[in-house]
Amino acid sequence: MQGWWWREVAGLVLPVDCAGCGAARVLLCAACLAALGGDPVFLARPSPRPRGLPAVHAAAVYDGPVRQVLLAHKERGALPLAGALGAALAGAVRAAAAPVGGEPGGRELALVPVPSARRQVRARGHDPARRIALAAAARLRRSGVPARVAPVLRLRRAVADQAGLGARQRRENLAGALEVRRGGARLTAGAVVVLVDDLVTTGATLAEAARAVCVAGLAQGAAPGAAVVAARSDFRGRIQSSGATDRQSCE
Repeated sequence: MQGWWWREVAGLVLPVDCAGCGAARVLLCAACLAALGGDPVFLARPSPRPRGLPAVHAAAVYDGPVRQVLLAHKERGALPLAGALGAALAGAVRAAAAPVGGEPGGRELALVPVPSARRQVRARGHDPARRIALAAAARLRRSGVPARVAPVLRLRRAVADQAGLGARQRRENLAGALEVRRGGARLTAGAVVVLVDDLVTTGATLAEAARAVCVAGLAQGAAPGAAVVAARSDFRGRIQSSGATDRQSCE
């Protein structure tokens, strides 16, 4: 009886509605949870495709409840959503890594999150890509896939807010902006590098991340697989991921 009373009072003082659809008293309803990873993982192919962009495996389309969940986690500090987003991301990571040996019993996966600018981390109170990467790595390990998070990327200069910028403007804004931290090679040694972000729009951010990883020699001659939670619904060439990749060479 006391437990029931406490849950009711907590629901009034700290109301929780589904982040995807607004259903009452549930962090994420079954339908919205299914939307995050219910469809087969697919290859998201921005058009035009930025030079150096590796295969981008997406777990869901950035629309409807998926969009609301990502925004709630990223911008409104709904941190408990990281678990569900990490679970969806883990499926995309599996698809990205399988063709290059990152399967159960294979090489370890190094999930490399794309970093947010320091001012954004301060404003939000967390780094979204890193948080969901940690949740995905934990999920993968529980299923027998060796995985760890390797936060080796950092911004080497200030960049403008990407919101409202077109594909070319985003490429120019990010060109040369990322680099691998000192000691990054040690953190990823022997592992399959998989880039992680919460969203892909034009592909400019992931292409810049892949460039930085290649320059530092972390990918050992081949651009890394890139995994994201959601991709915009207007991508062309949306196809189910079936082992084929768009993997690029670092050379």
